[in-house]
Amino acid sequence: MMDPISIAMISDFFHPNVGGVENHIYMLSAKLIHKGHKVIVITHSHAPDRVGVRWLLPSLKVYYIPFLPIASSATLPNFFTSLPYLRTILLREHIHLIHAHASLSSIGHEGILHSHLMGIRTVFTDHSLFGFDDAASILTNKLLAGTLRNVDAVICVSHTGRENTVLRGELFERSEDDPSRLVVRENVYVIPNALVADQFKPGPPRSTETINIIVLSRLAYRKGIDLLVATAPRICAAFPNVKFIVGGDGPKLIDLLQMREKYLLQDRIELLGPVRHGDVRSVLIQGSIFMNTSLTESFGIAILEAACAGLYVVSTKVGGVPEILPEDMISFAAPEEDDVVRAISEAIEIVMAGKHDPLRAHERVRTFYDWEDVATRTEVVYDTVIKSPQMELWERIQRQLGPFAGPIYTIILIVDCVFFLFLEWWMPREDLHYVTHHWDQAKYKEVRSLFACSEISAHNVLD
Repeated sequence: MMDPISIAMISDFFHPNVGGVENHIYMLSAKLIHKGHKVIVITHSHAPDRVGVRWLLPSLKVYYIPFLPIASSATLPNFFTSLPYLRTILLREHIHLIHAHASLSSIGHEGILHSHLMGIRTVFTDHSLFGFDDAASILTNKLLAGTLRNVDAVICVSHTGRENTVLRGELFERSEDDPSRLVVRENVYVIPNALVADQFKPGPPRSTETINIIVLSRLAYRKGIDLLVATAPRICAAFPNVKFIVGGDGPKLIDLLQMREKYLLQDRIELLGPVRHGDVRSVLIQGSIFMNTSLTESFGIAILEAACAGLYVVSTKVGGVPEILPEDMISFAAPEEDDVVRAISEAIEIVMAGKHDPLRAHERVRTFYDWEDVATRTEVVYDTVIKSPQMELWERIQRQLGPFAGPIYTIILIVDCVFFLFLEWWMPREDLHYVTHHWDQAKYKEVRSLFACSEISAHNVLD
Protein backbone atom coordinates (compact mmCIF):
# COMPACT_ATOMS: atom_id res chain seq x y z
CA MET A 1 0.00 0.00 0.00
CA MET A 2 1.36 3.43 -0.97
CA ASP A 3 1.84 6.27 1.50
CA PRO A 4 -1.17 8.61 1.85
CA ILE A 5 -1.18 11.52 -0.60
CA SER A 6 -3.45 14.50 -1.32
CA ILE A 7 -5.44 14.12 -4.56
CA ALA A 8 -7.60 16.60 -6.46
CA MET A 9 -10.23 15.15 -8.81
CA ILE A 10 -10.91 17.77 -11.51
CA SER A 11 -13.77 17.63 -14.00
CA ASP A 12 -16.69 19.63 -15.34
CA PHE A 13 -18.87 16.59 -14.71
CA PHE A 14 -19.89 16.13 -11.10
CA HIS A 15 -22.81 16.33 -8.65
CA PRO A 16 -25.51 17.66 -8.78
CA ASN A 17 -25.45 16.33 -12.35
CA VAL A 18 -25.80 12.55 -12.53
CA GLY A 19 -24.02 10.27 -14.98
CA GLY A 20 -21.30 7.69 -15.43
CA VAL A 21 -18.37 10.11 -15.04
CA GLU A 22 -19.95 11.81 -12.04
CA ASN A 23 -20.57 8.49 -10.28
CA HIS A 24 -17.07 7.23 -11.14
CA ILE A 25 -15.43 10.29 -9.57
CA TYR A 26 -17.54 10.05 -6.41
CA MET A 27 -17.08 6.33 -5.83
CA LEU A 28 -13.35 6.38 -6.60
CA SER A 29 -12.89 9.34 -4.25
CA ALA A 30 -14.80 7.60 -1.45
CA LYS A 31 -12.68 4.46 -1.77
CA LEU A 32 -9.42 6.43 -1.85
CA ILE A 33 -10.47 8.30 1.30
CA HIS A 34 -11.19 4.93 2.91
CA LYS A 35 -7.63 3.89 2.02
CA GLY A 36 -6.24 6.88 3.92
CA HIS A 37 -5.72 9.44 1.16
CA LYS A 38 -7.00 13.01 1.20
CA VAL A 39 -9.29 13.70 -1.78
CA ILE A 40 -11.00 16.87 -2.94
CA VAL A 41 -13.06 17.56 -6.07
CA ILE A 42 -12.84 20.71 -8.22
CA THR A 43 -15.67 21.44 -10.64
CA HIS A 44 -17.68 24.37 -12.02
CA SER A 45 -20.54 26.11 -10.27
CA HIS A 46 -24.22 25.30 -10.77
CA ALA A 47 -26.97 27.90 -10.89
CA PRO A 48 -28.45 29.42 -8.90
CA ASP A 49 -26.35 29.13 -5.75
CA ARG A 50 -24.03 26.11 -5.83
CA VAL A 51 -20.70 27.91 -5.71
CA GLY A 52 -17.92 27.76 -3.14
CA VAL A 53 -17.16 24.81 -0.89
CA ARG A 54 -19.54 21.94 -0.17
CA TRP A 55 -19.10 18.63 1.65
CA LEU A 56 -20.43 15.24 0.59
CA LEU A 57 -20.45 12.08 2.67
CA PRO A 58 -18.31 10.40 3.81
CA SER A 59 -15.76 13.30 3.94
CA LEU A 60 -15.41 14.62 0.40
CA LYS A 61 -14.76 18.36 -0.01
CA VAL A 62 -15.98 19.84 -3.30
CA TYR A 63 -14.89 23.22 -4.71
CA TYR A 64 -17.43 24.74 -7.10
CA ILE A 65 -15.46 27.51 -8.84
CA PRO A 66 -17.52 30.34 -10.40
CA PHE A 67 -17.62 29.20 -14.04
CA LEU A 68 -20.93 28.33 -15.67
CA PRO A 69 -21.29 25.60 -18.33
CA ILE A 70 -22.04 26.49 -21.94
CA ALA A 71 -23.35 23.12 -23.17
CA SER A 72 -23.74 19.57 -21.83
CA SER A 73 -22.31 20.63 -18.46
CA ALA A 74 -18.95 21.58 -20.02
CA THR A 75 -17.35 24.99 -19.57
CA LEU A 76 -15.79 27.12 -22.28
CA PRO A 77 -12.08 26.33 -22.86
CA ASN A 78 -10.20 29.47 -21.85
CA PHE A 79 -6.82 28.13 -20.63
CA PHE A 80 -5.89 31.01 -18.34
CA THR A 81 -8.86 32.34 -16.34
CA SER A 82 -8.99 29.23 -14.15
CA LEU A 83 -5.32 29.53 -13.11
CA PRO A 84 -5.87 31.91 -10.12
CA TYR A 85 -8.56 29.61 -8.69
CA LEU A 86 -6.69 26.36 -9.32
CA ARG A 87 -3.40 27.72 -8.01
CA THR A 88 -5.01 28.90 -4.77
CA ILE A 89 -6.95 25.67 -4.20
CA LEU A 90 -4.12 23.28 -5.08
CA LEU A 91 -1.58 25.12 -2.94
CA ARG A 92 -3.80 25.69 0.11
CA GLU A 93 -4.92 22.03 0.08
CA HIS A 94 -1.30 20.76 -0.25
CA ILE A 95 -2.19 18.67 -3.33
CA HIS A 96 0.38 16.17 -4.58
CA LEU A 97 -1.49 14.85 -7.63
CA ILE A 98 -4.45 15.89 -9.75
CA HIS A 99 -6.67 13.38 -11.53
CA ALA A 100 -8.60 14.93 -14.43
CA HIS A 101 -11.60 13.16 -15.97
CA ALA A 102 -13.30 13.25 -19.41
CA SER A 103 -12.04 14.54 -22.76
CA LEU A 104 -14.73 17.23 -22.97
CA SER A 105 -13.93 18.69 -19.54
CA SER A 106 -12.25 22.04 -20.14
CA ILE A 107 -11.37 22.51 -16.49
CA GLY A 108 -9.74 19.07 -16.48
CA HIS A 109 -7.47 20.02 -19.39
CA GLU A 110 -6.62 23.32 -17.71
CA GLY A 111 -5.81 21.56 -14.45
CA ILE A 112 -3.22 19.41 -16.23
CA LEU A 113 -1.79 22.46 -18.01
CA HIS A 114 -1.33 24.48 -14.79
CA SER A 115 -0.37 21.75 -12.31
CA HIS A 116 3.13 21.19 -13.68
CA LEU A 117 4.02 24.78 -12.75
CA MET A 118 3.52 23.84 -9.09
CA GLY A 119 5.32 20.50 -9.28
CA ILE A 120 2.02 18.61 -8.98
CA ARG A 121 1.81 15.28 -10.79
CA THR A 122 -1.03 14.55 -13.22
CA VAL A 123 -3.26 11.62 -14.23
CA PHE A 124 -6.05 11.69 -16.82
CA THR A 125 -8.97 9.26 -17.24
CA ASP A 126 -10.78 9.11 -20.58
CA HIS A 127 -14.37 7.85 -20.29
CA SER A 128 -15.67 8.11 -23.87
CA LEU A 129 -14.99 7.24 -27.50
CA PHE A 130 -14.72 9.90 -30.20
CA GLY A 131 -14.40 9.86 -33.97
CA PHE A 132 -11.81 11.42 -36.25
CA ASP A 133 -13.68 12.83 -39.25
CA ASP A 134 -15.98 15.65 -38.09
CA ALA A 135 -15.01 19.18 -37.11
CA ALA A 136 -15.90 18.79 -33.41
CA SER A 137 -13.84 15.58 -33.10
CA ILE A 138 -10.86 17.09 -34.90
CA LEU A 139 -10.74 20.09 -32.58
CA THR A 140 -11.38 17.98 -29.45
CA ASN A 141 -8.71 15.46 -30.42
CA LYS A 142 -6.11 18.16 -31.06
CA LEU A 143 -6.84 19.69 -27.65
CA LEU A 144 -6.59 16.21 -26.09
CA ALA A 145 -3.27 15.54 -27.86
CA GLY A 146 -1.85 18.78 -26.47
CA THR A 147 -2.97 17.90 -22.95
CA LEU A 148 -1.75 14.31 -23.01
CA ARG A 149 1.70 15.31 -24.23
CA ASN A 150 2.33 16.61 -20.70
CA VAL A 151 0.34 14.21 -18.54
CA ASP A 152 2.15 11.69 -16.35
CA ALA A 153 -0.30 8.80 -16.84
CA VAL A 154 -3.49 8.04 -18.78
CA ILE A 155 -6.24 5.64 -17.65
CA CYS A 156 -8.92 4.25 -19.99
CA VAL A 157 -12.04 2.35 -18.92
CA SER A 158 -11.79 -0.36 -21.60
CA HIS A 159 -9.26 -1.80 -24.03
CA THR A 160 -11.26 -0.41 -26.94
CA GLY A 161 -11.22 2.97 -25.21
CA ARG A 162 -7.45 2.65 -24.81
CA GLU A 163 -6.98 2.12 -28.54
CA ASN A 164 -9.20 5.11 -29.29
CA THR A 165 -7.43 7.38 -26.79
CA VAL A 166 -3.97 6.33 -28.00
CA LEU A 167 -4.87 7.27 -31.57
CA ARG A 168 -6.67 10.52 -30.65
CA GLY A 169 -4.03 11.63 -28.17
CA GLU A 170 -1.07 10.44 -30.27
CA LEU A 171 0.23 8.40 -27.32
CA PHE A 172 2.86 6.51 -29.25
CA GLU A 173 6.57 6.88 -29.91
CA ARG A 174 9.24 5.24 -32.02
CA SER A 175 10.70 2.00 -30.74
CA GLU A 176 14.30 2.19 -29.56
CA ASP A 177 15.01 -1.19 -31.16
CA ASP A 178 13.31 -0.42 -34.48
CA PRO A 179 12.86 3.31 -35.25
CA SER A 180 10.47 2.46 -38.09
CA ARG A 181 7.99 0.90 -35.62
CA LEU A 182 5.65 2.87 -33.35
CA VAL A 183 4.87 1.60 -29.84
CA VAL A 184 2.28 2.74 -27.30
CA ARG A 185 3.67 4.66 -24.36
CA GLU A 186 4.05 2.71 -21.14
CA ASN A 187 2.03 5.22 -19.10
CA VAL A 188 -1.36 4.22 -20.63
CA TYR A 189 -3.43 1.92 -18.40
CA VAL A 190 -6.81 0.17 -18.52
CA ILE A 191 -8.95 0.21 -15.35
CA PRO A 192 -12.67 -0.52 -15.88
CA ASN A 193 -15.67 1.05 -14.22
CA ALA A 194 -17.42 -0.71 -11.34
CA LEU A 195 -20.62 -0.58 -9.34
CA VAL A 196 -21.95 -1.30 -5.86
CA ALA A 197 -23.68 -4.63 -6.46
CA ASP A 198 -25.84 -4.40 -3.33
CA GLN A 199 -27.56 -1.35 -4.80
CA PHE A 200 -28.79 -3.38 -7.79
CA LYS A 201 -30.27 -6.53 -6.31
CA PRO A 202 -32.84 -8.29 -8.54
CA GLY A 203 -36.51 -7.87 -7.70
CA PRO A 204 -39.02 -10.66 -7.11
CA PRO A 205 -39.53 -13.17 -9.97
CA ARG A 206 -41.62 -11.77 -12.80
CA SER A 207 -44.26 -13.50 -14.91
CA THR A 208 -43.35 -14.12 -18.55
CA GLU A 209 -46.87 -13.32 -19.70
CA THR A 210 -45.74 -9.72 -20.15
CA ILE A 211 -42.15 -8.91 -21.13
CA ASN A 212 -41.02 -5.40 -20.18
CA ILE A 213 -38.04 -4.05 -22.11
CA ILE A 214 -36.19 -1.33 -20.18
CA VAL A 215 -34.30 1.50 -21.87
CA LEU A 216 -32.38 3.93 -19.63
CA SER A 217 -30.32 6.37 -21.63
CA ARG A 218 -29.69 9.96 -22.52
CA LEU A 219 -32.02 10.50 -25.47
CA ALA A 220 -29.42 11.67 -27.97
CA TYR A 221 -28.17 10.61 -31.39
CA ARG A 222 -24.98 9.06 -30.01
CA LYS A 223 -27.08 6.74 -27.85
CA GLY A 224 -28.79 5.30 -30.94
CA ILE A 225 -32.28 6.56 -30.11
CA ASP A 226 -33.06 6.60 -33.84
CA LEU A 227 -32.62 2.81 -33.77
CA LEU A 228 -35.04 2.59 -30.86
CA VAL A 229 -37.57 4.73 -32.73
CA ALA A 230 -37.29 2.47 -35.78
CA THR A 231 -37.37 -0.90 -34.02
CA ALA A 232 -39.87 -0.42 -31.17
CA PRO A 233 -42.99 -0.44 -33.43
CA ARG A 234 -41.78 -3.59 -35.19
CA ILE A 235 -41.11 -5.37 -31.92
CA CYS A 236 -44.50 -4.36 -30.51
CA ALA A 237 -46.21 -5.66 -33.67
CA ALA A 238 -44.34 -8.99 -33.57
CA PHE A 239 -44.80 -9.60 -29.81
CA PRO A 240 -48.18 -8.52 -28.38
CA ASN A 241 -46.98 -9.27 -24.82
CA VAL A 242 -44.02 -6.85 -24.98
CA LYS A 243 -43.97 -3.37 -23.44
CA PHE A 244 -41.24 -0.72 -23.40
CA ILE A 245 -40.32 1.41 -20.38
CA VAL A 246 -38.03 4.26 -21.43
CA GLY A 247 -36.24 6.51 -18.93
CA GLY A 248 -34.16 9.52 -19.81
CA ASP A 249 -34.28 12.94 -21.39
CA GLY A 250 -32.66 14.63 -24.34
CA PRO A 251 -33.15 16.08 -27.83
CA LYS A 252 -34.52 12.79 -29.23
CA LEU A 253 -37.48 12.73 -26.83
CA ILE A 254 -39.66 14.43 -29.44
CA ASP A 255 -38.90 11.62 -31.92
CA LEU A 256 -40.04 9.02 -29.40
CA LEU A 257 -43.23 10.94 -28.71
CA GLN A 258 -44.00 11.27 -32.42
CA MET A 259 -43.35 7.55 -33.00
CA ARG A 260 -45.64 6.61 -30.12
CA GLU A 261 -48.41 8.84 -31.48
CA LYS A 262 -47.98 7.63 -35.05
CA TYR A 263 -48.31 3.93 -34.20
CA LEU A 264 -50.82 4.41 -31.33
CA LEU A 265 -48.49 2.75 -28.80
CA GLN A 266 -49.33 4.87 -25.76
CA ASP A 267 -50.22 1.73 -23.79
CA ARG A 268 -47.14 -0.17 -24.96
CA ILE A 269 -44.38 2.44 -24.62
CA GLU A 270 -44.07 4.26 -21.30
CA LEU A 271 -41.85 7.35 -21.20
CA LEU A 272 -40.63 8.15 -17.68
CA GLY A 273 -38.59 11.25 -18.41
CA PRO A 274 -35.43 11.94 -16.36
CA VAL A 275 -34.65 9.23 -13.78
CA ARG A 276 -32.53 9.96 -10.70
CA HIS A 277 -29.72 7.49 -10.21
CA GLY A 278 -31.14 6.52 -6.85
CA ASP A 279 -34.31 5.40 -8.65
CA VAL A 280 -32.58 3.37 -11.37
CA ARG A 281 -32.97 0.02 -9.61
CA SER A 282 -36.71 0.56 -9.07
CA VAL A 283 -37.05 1.05 -12.83
CA LEU A 284 -34.81 -1.86 -13.80
CA ILE A 285 -36.62 -4.46 -11.68
CA GLN A 286 -39.83 -3.70 -13.58
CA GLY A 287 -38.36 -5.40 -16.64
CA SER A 288 -36.82 -8.62 -17.89
CA ILE A 289 -34.71 -7.28 -20.78
CA PHE A 290 -32.44 -4.23 -20.98
CA MET A 291 -31.99 -2.65 -24.40
CA ASN A 292 -28.97 -0.52 -25.37
CA THR A 293 -28.78 0.93 -28.88
CA SER A 294 -25.68 3.13 -28.54
CA LEU A 295 -23.71 3.95 -31.66
CA THR A 296 -20.54 4.41 -29.61
CA GLU A 297 -19.76 3.35 -26.04
CA SER A 298 -16.46 3.21 -24.20
CA PHE A 299 -17.71 1.01 -21.36
CA GLY A 300 -21.47 1.23 -20.70
CA ILE A 301 -22.10 1.37 -16.95
CA ALA A 302 -25.89 1.24 -17.56
CA ILE A 303 -25.44 -2.21 -19.10
CA LEU A 304 -23.52 -3.38 -16.07
CA GLU A 305 -26.17 -2.04 -13.68
CA ALA A 306 -28.95 -3.74 -15.66
CA ALA A 307 -27.15 -7.09 -15.68
CA CYS A 308 -26.50 -6.78 -11.94
CA ALA A 309 -30.24 -6.18 -11.41
CA GLY A 310 -30.90 -9.51 -13.15
CA LEU A 311 -31.96 -8.32 -16.61
CA TYR A 312 -30.92 -10.03 -19.81
CA VAL A 313 -29.11 -7.47 -21.98
CA VAL A 314 -29.44 -6.70 -25.68
CA SER A 315 -26.89 -4.23 -27.02
CA THR A 316 -25.35 -2.98 -30.20
CA LYS A 317 -21.87 -4.40 -30.62
CA VAL A 318 -19.91 -1.16 -30.48
CA GLY A 319 -16.88 0.20 -28.64
CA GLY A 320 -16.03 -1.49 -25.36
CA VAL A 321 -19.45 -3.14 -24.86
CA PRO A 322 -18.21 -6.67 -25.81
CA GLU A 323 -15.73 -6.47 -22.91
CA ILE A 324 -18.35 -5.97 -20.20
CA LEU A 325 -20.30 -9.24 -19.87
CA PRO A 326 -19.94 -12.94 -20.77
CA GLU A 327 -21.67 -13.97 -24.01
CA ASP A 328 -24.40 -15.94 -22.22
CA MET A 329 -25.63 -12.79 -20.43
CA ILE A 330 -25.97 -10.55 -23.49
CA SER A 331 -27.14 -10.67 -27.11
CA PHE A 332 -25.31 -8.45 -29.58
CA ALA A 333 -26.61 -6.73 -32.68
CA ALA A 334 -25.05 -4.66 -35.38
CA PRO A 335 -26.21 -1.02 -35.21
CA GLU A 336 -28.82 -1.74 -37.88
CA GLU A 337 -32.60 -1.90 -37.60
CA ASP A 338 -33.08 -5.49 -38.79
CA ASP A 339 -30.32 -6.90 -36.60
CA VAL A 340 -31.59 -5.11 -33.50
CA VAL A 341 -35.05 -6.67 -34.08
CA ARG A 342 -33.38 -10.08 -34.47
CA ALA A 343 -31.42 -9.70 -31.22
CA ILE A 344 -34.49 -8.55 -29.27
CA SER A 345 -36.48 -11.51 -30.65
CA GLU A 346 -33.71 -13.85 -29.50
CA ALA A 347 -33.69 -12.28 -26.03
CA ILE A 348 -37.47 -12.59 -25.68
CA GLU A 349 -37.29 -16.29 -26.50
CA ILE A 350 -34.49 -16.80 -23.95
CA VAL A 351 -36.44 -15.03 -21.19
CA MET A 352 -39.75 -16.75 -21.95
CA ALA A 353 -38.03 -20.15 -21.98
CA GLY A 354 -36.61 -19.48 -18.50
CA LYS A 355 -32.99 -19.80 -19.69
CA HIS A 356 -31.86 -16.63 -17.89
CA ASP A 357 -31.49 -16.70 -14.09
CA PRO A 358 -31.53 -13.15 -12.63
CA LEU A 359 -30.08 -14.17 -9.24
CA ARG A 360 -27.20 -16.04 -10.83
CA ALA A 361 -26.52 -13.07 -13.12
CA HIS A 362 -26.39 -10.78 -10.08
CA GLU A 363 -23.90 -13.02 -8.25
CA ARG A 364 -21.68 -13.26 -11.31
CA VAL A 365 -21.56 -9.49 -11.83
CA ARG A 366 -20.77 -9.05 -8.13
CA THR A 367 -17.54 -11.00 -8.66
CA PHE A 368 -16.57 -9.18 -11.88
CA TYR A 369 -16.52 -5.54 -10.79
CA ASP A 370 -15.70 -3.93 -7.45
CA TRP A 371 -14.76 -0.37 -6.52
CA GLU A 372 -12.19 -1.65 -4.01
CA ASP A 373 -10.30 -3.29 -6.88
CA VAL A 374 -10.60 -0.16 -9.03
CA ALA A 375 -9.20 2.01 -6.22
CA THR A 376 -6.33 -0.40 -5.59
CA ARG A 377 -5.35 -0.47 -9.26
CA THR A 378 -5.61 3.33 -9.43
CA GLU A 379 -3.30 3.55 -6.40
CA VAL A 380 -0.70 1.59 -8.37
CA VAL A 381 -0.88 4.20 -11.14
CA TYR A 382 -0.57 7.03 -8.62
CA ASP A 383 2.43 5.39 -6.97
CA THR A 384 4.15 4.91 -10.33
CA VAL A 385 3.54 8.55 -11.24
CA ILE A 386 4.75 9.93 -7.90
CA LYS A 387 7.99 7.94 -8.20
CA SER A 388 8.63 8.87 -11.85
CA PRO A 389 10.89 11.80 -12.88
CA GLN A 390 9.26 15.24 -13.05
CA MET A 391 8.81 16.72 -16.53
CA GLU A 392 10.58 20.07 -16.90
CA LEU A 393 9.14 23.10 -18.74
CA TRP A 394 11.69 22.88 -21.56
CA GLU A 395 10.78 19.23 -22.15
CA ARG A 396 7.10 20.19 -22.31
CA ILE A 397 7.85 22.92 -24.85
CA GLN A 398 9.85 20.52 -27.01
CA ARG A 399 6.92 18.10 -27.30
CA GLN A 400 5.55 19.70 -30.44
CA LEU A 401 2.10 19.00 -31.94
CA GLY A 402 3.11 19.70 -35.53
CA PRO A 403 3.92 22.75 -37.64
CA PHE A 404 0.62 24.54 -36.95
CA ALA A 405 -0.70 23.50 -33.53
CA GLY A 406 2.83 23.17 -32.09
CA PRO A 407 3.74 26.88 -32.07
CA ILE A 408 0.26 27.82 -30.78
CA TYR A 409 0.55 25.39 -27.87
CA THR A 410 4.10 26.58 -27.15
CA ILE A 411 2.82 30.16 -26.90
CA ILE A 412 0.08 28.98 -24.51
CA LEU A 413 2.69 27.28 -22.31
CA ILE A 414 4.89 30.39 -22.21
CA VAL A 415 1.98 32.76 -21.48
CA ASP A 416 0.75 30.36 -18.79
CA CYS A 417 4.20 30.39 -17.18
CA VAL A 418 4.37 34.21 -17.26
CA PHE A 419 0.85 34.51 -15.80
CA PHE A 420 1.82 32.05 -13.05
CA LEU A 421 4.91 34.12 -12.16
CA PHE A 422 2.70 37.22 -12.00
CA LEU A 423 0.34 35.45 -9.57
CA GLU A 424 3.32 34.36 -7.47
CA TRP A 425 4.20 38.05 -7.09
CA TRP A 426 0.64 39.37 -6.78
CA MET A 427 -0.62 36.68 -4.35
CA PRO A 428 2.47 35.34 -2.57
CA ARG A 429 2.24 31.81 -1.25
CA GLU A 430 2.94 32.92 2.29
CA ASP A 431 -0.24 35.03 2.23
CA LEU A 432 -2.51 32.10 1.35
CA HIS A 433 -4.77 30.62 4.01
CA TYR A 434 -3.57 27.02 4.05
CA VAL A 435 -5.75 24.14 5.16
CA THR A 436 -4.23 22.79 8.35
CA HIS A 437 -6.99 20.45 9.51
CA HIS A 438 -8.74 17.72 7.61
CA TRP A 439 -10.64 14.56 8.42
CA ASP A 440 -8.45 12.13 10.33
CA GLN A 441 -8.96 8.42 9.87
CA ALA A 442 -10.57 7.92 13.28
CA LYS A 443 -13.22 10.54 12.52
CA TYR A 444 -13.69 9.14 9.05
CA LYS A 445 -14.28 5.61 10.36
CA GLU A 446 -16.85 6.95 12.82
CA VAL A 447 -18.78 8.74 10.06
CA ARG A 448 -18.43 5.77 7.75
CA SER A 449 -19.91 3.41 10.34
CA LEU A 450 -22.89 5.73 10.77
CA PHE A 451 -23.14 5.97 7.00
CA ALA A 452 -23.25 2.16 6.70
CA CYS A 453 -25.65 1.64 9.60
CA SER A 454 -28.19 4.05 8.15
CA GLU A 455 -28.09 2.07 4.88
CA ILE A 456 -27.85 5.26 2.83
CA SER A 457 -26.43 4.50 -0.61
CA ALA A 458 -23.95 6.78 -2.33
CA HIS A 459 -26.55 7.50 -4.97
CA ASN A 460 -29.11 8.55 -2.38
CA VAL A 461 -26.57 10.93 -0.88
CA LEU A 462 -25.86 12.46 -4.26
CA ASP A 463 -29.58 12.85 -4.93
